[in-house]
Amino acid sequence: MILFIFIIIGIAVGALTGITGSSGVLIVVPALSYLGLSFVDSIGSSLLVDVITTLSVIFVYFRHGNVDIKTSLILGLGAVIGAQIGSRLAFIAPERALELVFSAFTAYMAYVSFKRSKNPKLNIRKINARNVAYIYAPLLSVLIGVVTGTLGASGGIMFIAVMMLLFSIDVKRMIGTATLAMLLSATSGAVAYSIADKIDFLASLIIGITALFSGYFFAKLANKMKPAYIYAFLGSVFVIVSISELARVI
Repeated sequence: MILFIFIIIGIAVGALTGITGSSGVLIVVPALSYLGLSFVDSIGSSLLVDVITTLSVIFVYFRHGNVDIKTSLILGLGAVIGAQIGSRLAFIAPERALELVFSAFTAYMAYVSFKRSKNPKLNIRKINARNVAYIYAPLLSVLIGVVTGTLGASGGIMFIAVMMLLFSIDVKRMIGTATLAMLLSATSGAVAYSIADKIDFLASLIIGITALFSGYFFAKLANKMKPAYIYAFLGSVFVIVSISELARVI
């Protein structure tokens, strides 16, 4: 029975990551916590699941030419540093204020996503990528990494939010780029939690391998979807994230 539940979780995670490029934390952490795993162990396990899942998703987006490697490295390397900081703060840092800010931020990004679903070519903000954007992006990615280390959210959806605000990139390319950056941040966080023995490897492997295959299928589907539909789906995910984070703190 538990194996079946892990497989269902893996399919859902693959769909979420494959279509939106976001972390499976929204599914994995609540599910594993409900099954009796501690919150911290659920976070560590979620990070390892993200590491496994992103491999097939990145492969599909890369084959379709929808990965900006330079931007991924700029975002991902900053998040690697932040994830190490965040993992060390996980047991001492107050989460309430961070979750409230994160909830408000994702609510705003839901608005931006739904607005773009009506006009996918809309540029929310025009910033010269060769100067200002590439200064802000690494700084913001460090903060994303801190969230990765403390809350287990590998940053996929936050990387997308940063790119939506700073760069004029097609939504499919944003998702592929964010997924590669998420692989780097998730790996950094997973290593830290593994060293602390805060990962359920059996659950992570079953869920992750299932998500590896389902993520491949849904990533292929996403690359055929109209950008407007992806933005609408992305906006819905932002809404769920915002509400779930707000509900956790209230």
